[in-house]
Amino acid sequence: MNILAGKRILLGITGSIAAYKGAELASRLTQAGAQVDVILTAAAEKFISPLTFQSVTGRKAYTDADLWGGEGHVTHIGLGRAGELFMVAPASATTLARLANGLAENLLSVTALASHCPMLIVPAMDAGMYSHPATQQNVKTLSERGALFVGPASGHLASGLVGVGRMEETRVILGAARYILGRNGNLAGKRLVITAGGTREPIDPVRTITNHSSGKQGYALAQVAIDQGAEVVLITSSPLSAPYGCRVISVDTAAQMHDAVMVEIKEVEGVIMAAAVADFRPVSSSPEKIKKEAGLPLIHLEPTVDILKAIAEERNSLPHLKCVVGFAAESEDLLTNARAKLRRKNLDMIVANDISSTDAGFAVDTNRVMLVQKDDSALSLPLMTKDEVAEEVIRHLSELLV
Repeated sequence: MNILAGKRILLGITGSIAAYKGAELASRLTQAGAQVDVILTAAAEKFISPLTFQSVTGRKAYTDADLWGGEGHVTHIGLGRAGELFMVAPASATTLARLANGLAENLLSVTALASHCPMLIVPAMDAGMYSHPATQQNVKTLSERGALFVGPASGHLASGLVGVGRMEETRVILGAARYILGRNGNLAGKRLVITAGGTREPIDPVRTITNHSSGKQGYALAQVAIDQGAEVVLITSSPLSAPYGCRVISVDTAAQMHDAVMVEIKEVEGVIMAAAVADFRPVSSSPEKIKKEAGLPLIHLEPTVDILKAIAEERNSLPHLKCVVGFAAESEDLLTNARAKLRRKNLDMIVANDISSTDAGFAVDTNRVMLVQKDDSALSLPLMTKDEVAEEVIRHLSELLV
């Protein structure tokens, strides 16, 4: 389910000091399994050589010399028609003007005219150049034609000034590429709520009751769902960087997560409750830090709101909601406890994992889970990365949403 694997991607490199970042982008795309055809403008060659890109992609890097070479009359047509995504990163002010006005002055711009695939543009230039009305008009024109812009970011620029003009980070660009390529996936048109992370129940302004959940599994689920075309609302307490394209709602407590979930589920087809929600919270939270000199404090606990139970009670009034997936972190009797929770919470599927294992579960990058469905079937998966677990969960979710 690697959305980038086997994809034919055109990567335009233009005359910007950020051109060196394009080499990292090309490398990361290639490592993900994409076939990357790089096109450098003449100005880009002043900053970085075609050989650099050939070295990281294992493929020919094209320049304007190829436009006028022996096969120049078909090079741009072949590249343009083969591409599944056209990325221009970095995109200079000059190239934005060429693309917006349909100028066919070099191999990159003429290939853009010949292409029929989505376009992803990553501007990089000085802040004044980017904010200039002419550049902003070009951005507007290209956006109206369907191009997706990523960045620019704010920060220190090559001119020594600080402003909006930095090329966006490679991680974000890759996320945007995955978002575009996944729009026609198995979950296209489906809306999902996914929760992630462990809630934090305050004892006082500096102390909380929490757990070891990192949120990694929930974030992996969100990324795979986006890869398959879903529109995702990620409700999370984790500080991890969210996948590109999802709407993030940040929460801390179980009550806050409950309130957000109950609002968002009204218009979605699926819910995946991957968050490790606290079962208990202090009856009251001290407004001031509890001092140890005052002696050992007595903390009274009460149950937190049961979010899955609340969803079950509302399901009959939620016509869009077709599938609810829960998670069960157990330290004993894994299958028995998972099946009991599935029936008790009226779930369609539950993902159960044994947290007593040191190589799976909380705070690690791997997981060993069992997928239990309403028909009582149980599929035990071997030790996998959390990305691989997410792929299996989303695959089964897709089947339940058919």
